[in-house]
Amino acid sequence: MTTPVRKVTLINGDGIGPEVVDATRKILEAARAPLEFEHKDAATRYGTNLPDETVEAVLKSGCGLKGPTATGVGTGQSSANVGLRKRLDLYASLRPVKSLPGVKTRYEDIDLVVVRENTEDLYAGIEHVVVPGVVESLKIITEKASTRICRFAFEYAVKHGRKKVSAVHKANIMKLSDGLFLDCFRRVAREFPQIQSEDVIVDNLCMQLVRNPEKYDVMVMENLYGDIVSDLCSGLVGGLGVVPGANIGHDVAVFEAVHGTAPDIAGQGKANPTALLLSSVMMLDWMNFTEHARRLEKALWKVYTEGKVKTGDLGGTASTAEFTQAVIHALA
Repeated sequence: MTTPVRKVTLINGDGIGPEVVDATRKILEAARAPLEFEHKDAATRYGTNLPDETVEAVLKSGCGLKGPTATGVGTGQSSANVGLRKRLDLYASLRPVKSLPGVKTRYEDIDLVVVRENTEDLYAGIEHVVVPGVVESLKIITEKASTRICRFAFEYAVKHGRKKVSAVHKANIMKLSDGLFLDCFRRVAREFPQIQSEDVIVDNLCMQLVRNPEKYDVMVMENLYGDIVSDLCSGLVGGLGVVPGANIGHDVAVFEAVHGTAPDIAGQGKANPTALLLSSVMMLDWMNFTEHARRLEKALWKVYTEGKVKTGDLGGTASTAEFTQAVIHALA
């Protein structure tokens, strides 16, 4: 039986985005993944970093594969990432964090999963000037969003054979908002008695992750905590350049490199496409193309295990093109 071809909307983004997206596309084509690519964009050079046609294309295809996009600090356009999540209701941010062979860090055998609520909290961006010199920013937490992200975390744990889900919060201080999130977590946890559940205050979690990361498995949290904790976890395995990410809704998902645009090396052929490659592995699994996912993952692991071809961020000298060819060769 012929495997149906799935359309994927490729979103180049800014900086090194076009380079890592192109490298990933070439490797997916070499792996003969049953995909049809459609190029759209979300980049600041177009005057809007999230064109309507890009959103509509992802909605129609049901899947996007996205390079990094630039977001100004304090000024400029709003985040394209946040815009996509809101407009497509990509309520679950999923970021597995796993040690890579041949990448030396302070820790070994890291295997964590960060599940982040994607649609509300302070990231809703509801803020205004009260009087000159005073700004108010509203933190929105709802029972609906909290319940569905907690259920997503437990369902993920069951599907992937994980043993524990930890709710991350600050309910000791924000007793109403984080208290609601924690109440929703506990109600959902009762539906999954086979999975161990616990809760942990976010500042204590950060300390424990640095001291004893093996204490945790799947962690579920509100939007802002998730943004911070996911980057902390990435640091345990070598940085954002080697960690995948996905934003998942009910019928649509966007898989992305979670690192920045690296304007200092853009256009120089030095970028490491690993993060987006691992995101594409997640994409293939999401599409139930598991055979292709394992083949690509195995090839990437082979390149890292041999350690002969490394990009500059990991202490090597290989160009993006050389790394891409090494992975393609490992597919054979």
